[in-house]
Amino acid sequence: MSAQATDLSYAEAKDLDQIKRQVVRQQLGFEDYLRRGLFALIALGLFVFMIYPLLVGLMHSLQDRTGAFVGLANYVKYFASATTRSSLPNSLYISVVSMLITVVLAFLYAYGLTRMKIPGRRIFQGIAMLPIFIPSLVQALSFIYMFGNNGIFTRLLGINIHLYGSRGIIMSEVFYAFPHAFLILSTALSLSDARLYEAAEALRTSGRRAFLTITLPGVRYGLMSAAFVVFTLAITDFGAPKVVGGNFDVLATDIYNKVIGQQDFQMGATISTLLLIPALIVFVLDRLVQRRQVAMVTANITPMGPKPHHRLVEILVYACIFLMAIFVLSVYVTVLLGTFTRYWPYDMSFTMKNFTFYVAGTYGRGGAFVVLWTSIKMALATAISGTIVVFFSAYLIEKTRGMNMARSVLYLLSIMPLAIPGMVLGLNYLFTFNNPNSPLNVMYGTMAILVVSTIIHYYTVPFLTASTALKQLDPEFEAIGESLEAPFYKTFLRVTVPVALPAIIQITSYFFLNAMVTLSAVVFLFVPGKELAALSVMLLDDAGETAQAMAMSLLIIVVGLTTRGLFTLLTRGIERTTQAWRVR
Repeated sequence: MSAQATDLSYAEAKDLDQIKRQVVRQQLGFEDYLRRGLFALIALGLFVFMIYPLLVGLMHSLQDRTGAFVGLANYVKYFASATTRSSLPNSLYISVVSMLITVVLAFLYAYGLTRMKIPGRRIFQGIAMLPIFIPSLVQALSFIYMFGNNGIFTRLLGINIHLYGSRGIIMSEVFYAFPHAFLILSTALSLSDARLYEAAEALRTSGRRAFLTITLPGVRYGLMSAAFVVFTLAITDFGAPKVVGGNFDVLATDIYNKVIGQQDFQMGATISTLLLIPALIVFVLDRLVQRRQVAMVTANITPMGPKPHHRLVEILVYACIFLMAIFVLSVYVTVLLGTFTRYWPYDMSFTMKNFTFYVAGTYGRGGAFVVLWTSIKMALATAISGTIVVFFSAYLIEKTRGMNMARSVLYLLSIMPLAIPGMVLGLNYLFTFNNPNSPLNVMYGTMAILVVSTIIHYYTVPFLTASTALKQLDPEFEAIGESLEAPFYKTFLRVTVPVALPAIIQITSYFFLNAMVTLSAVVFLFVPGKELAALSVMLLDDAGETAQAMAMSLLIIVVGLTTRGLFTLLTRGIERTTQAWRVR
């Protein structure tokens, strides 16, 4: 009887083990289908909201106003007209000159802060990042107040630099792109190997020769990457040329003038395609340079820190850094003065009325704070939804075994937005979503289209940030989860997300701050009632209400700086409470 019971319990145990294995196989099968479905869903979203609009825009450039196919006739018309064809060389000229000036100034600034014992380095680093919190057209407005025909410095010095035109655009682009170049170059200079300099000192190599043979070759990839980034920012920027461009046409303003001013959508699509070409070329070159740059970094590197230089060199570099920092701060001070001045520069009396405005038929119902709140809501929606999509997309690519083809396709789609100018994306969204025959038409005129366009516009940098953070996590986390028969989404929520919280907060901050200052990607998409703060600055400036435009600019700056401070405090709090394992 006992033997029979033993045989029965053994059979039952065997059946239970088979059932358990079957459940595990079903669970693994379900997880596999779920992963594939998520891959397909994200890839489909990127195709619908990025690739498809580009194809629609390309088709519009090959059609006439009636929709008939005309091939390359629009491109021939563009280059045949002396008025329009000048915008391409003008854009290239502005971008190249801005690139050269910005890279030189940013390198000098970064070199002084990373290699020299400059007093107040943290303060100067913070000042270098201030231009990020101002839309490019706000910087251009500040330059008008400073260097315009009735500007502060024009009156004080009696010298008119003739701001409107190429000079004003270049000044604005240099100011706009400076923090981006500074970040890249400061990182490159910080990663230099100190052992090379120690060897040079042992061989009694002069400082000038060490700079030419060690420093410059060591950061050449950083210099090239910074140059590509500045070139792309300058050639795709819309705000600065719109405000101080005058009669100096560039591709970005040409698109706006053709679409908004002349309702010539086909020529606008043609110019947007031309704007896409140099941006794509620079994007490809930048990716090639970054691959080489990664290959040059070794595991045995000894980081280079600040060290004493020749006294005269230190004085000259410090003077240059100090002057650049003062110039950056002067732009902020100019915004502040313009906001609370009744009628610049004729009536300098204090007023608070600039925060209440209304531009008939277009914008501003309720004043600055109503529009600001609309921007904040859009930025919050962009930050939350963009962070979720980007981080989960990076997780699928980095933490999925197998499915190499799907991972490669999704990675390619994720880095492509970096090569698409905002003006091109916004115009193609107009063609795609403002079509009554398209099922996507339900999004036109809603907050959703502003959020989606902003997410796609700034998708790549947060994606690369998430990928970098996830690569630092040991793959054994997922292996342990699988051995414990835990679904991958539980491992994701309970392990990956808590460990990567600092990177997630950084991504959220990036989306929010850029959504507050974005202009080019949404300039064709807003409708009455959905006006954004950065757009309002442009509309107010067009209406001649520069004081109100300055007031709106100040609110954007205050929100940006406050948000950045809150995110910084949140990151520090999380690192103290949940990231203690990072401290050795």
